[in-house]
Amino acid sequence: MPPEDDKLAQPYDLSEVIKKVRAQTPARLLAGRCGAAYRTNTQLELREAHAAARDAVRTELDLVTSLGDDFVRNWNLFEVSSQAATKDEYLLRPDLGRHLNQVSRAEVIKRCTARKDLQIVIGDGLSVTAVASQLPRLLPFLSDGASARGLTVGETFAVRHCRVGILNEIGELLTPQVVVLLIGERPGLATAESLSAYMAYQPKATDTDAQRNLISNIHTRGVSTEQAAARILNLAVSMVKTKTSGYQLREEFPAVIRPEITG
Repeated sequence: MPPEDDKLAQPYDLSEVIKKVRAQTPARLLAGRCGAAYRTNTQLELREAHAAARDAVRTELDLVTSLGDDFVRNWNLFEVSSQAATKDEYLLRPDLGRHLNQVSRAEVIKRCTARKDLQIVIGDGLSVTAVASQLPRLLPFLSDGASARGLTVGETFAVRHCRVGILNEIGELLTPQVVVLLIGERPGLATAESLSAYMAYQPKATDTDAQRNLISNIHTRGVSTEQAAARILNLAVSMVKTKTSGYQLREEFPAVIRPEITG
């Protein structure tokens, strides 16, 4: 190889175009190879990401461990459980994660005030890591923003072994205008810290995904907690105003201001 081309053969000497492409996504694009295999650094990164994803799924929700004692006390959080008694049962029986067990139903009715504008529920879902990473910043934004918009908010609580369909049962137990479920997303090899917000207007037992709205990818490299809170609250206001949710309600984003082209 000519001396002037020797620099191009270095493993991590990427062109500016490749650097720009890789800067646009956390996906492992153009990572290079050593023979027919990944480079050692890439292989180690993949194994680390896979371990983080497994931990996110298998970790059991514990409010104090995940969020801190001060946060739990300040927000008066409490925990209930779905009908799935163990993590394995939760993973194998999604239907059990869509309903509270009898003790939890009684606890929710006892401790929560019915008929609020907004009922926020925390679900472990498939990533306790996401709950621990995003909730401490997201919940204050939601609370302050709800007050600013004149929305009343019910007592926030967490559901262990939670599936999205539990929205329906919360709706029937507490009859709020809008239920917001903040739940850990299934982790991938890009991040294990992504949270989703599922929302529905007056959800009931017969509702399906078609009656729900979703804001996903809430994490540091996706939708920020501040942006997510604003979108959640704007959707909640629209739901109350239009008395609907799901496919019939389109989320309205702020208009993009484009610079004028002159000359």
